[in-house]
Amino acid sequence: MSLLDCIGLACPGPVLRCKEEIEKSAPRELQVLVDNAAAKENVSRFLKSQSYNIVEIKKEKDFYRIIAKANEEQLIPKEIEIDPSQFSCELPNIQPDKEKQLVFITSATIGHGDDELGRRLMVNFIKTLPEMGDSLWRIILLNGGVKLATEQGEVLEELKRLEQMGVSILVCGTCLDFFNLLEQKKVGETTNMLDVVTSLQMATKVIKI
Repeated sequence: MSLLDCIGLACPGPVLRCKEEIEKSAPRELQVLVDNAAAKENVSRFLKSQSYNIVEIKKEKDFYRIIAKANEEQLIPKEIEIDPSQFSCELPNIQPDKEKQLVFITSATIGHGDDELGRRLMVNFIKTLPEMGDSLWRIILLNGGVKLATEQGEVLEELKRLEQMGVSILVCGTCLDFFNLLEQKKVGETTNMLDVVTSLQMATKVIKI
């Protein structure tokens, strides 16, 4: 049994520690300690992607203990290539030679000058995104942008419709935790900075808002 103490590690540290341990020894049983709900979600999702079964998640004082056991095929150490598709839904039917346009949103408003105007512009922008068609691959929400994916977001229903259309929506777990919004997230996958960086590498075009 391997025990990884990831308490205090910033995103995406806990996921990277798990990756290194599996590559090195492929333990039959792995216990991971993390100190926030975002890390708990990210580590659990990563371990599942590596054929580990999550046996139990215990809340112990100020941290979570994630207990996972490997399937038989996972007992041989191997190099792991991390892909954002391990953490979120990929756009179905999209072909490698087609465009993968990524919309990178870091605020709940657009521009500077007047917040009310910026809010209206963001609402109109999100509502117009379906016009991008099949080339719209992924939306990443960071910093204040994560508020759009919560109960207080004015475009929550529009984002849900985009997700139903096959658009992948990644929501920064560290940002949700900072704003105390983890429990209010209603759309998308809670993600980490490793997912974000890899998504930027994979995208054929990035639109930053």
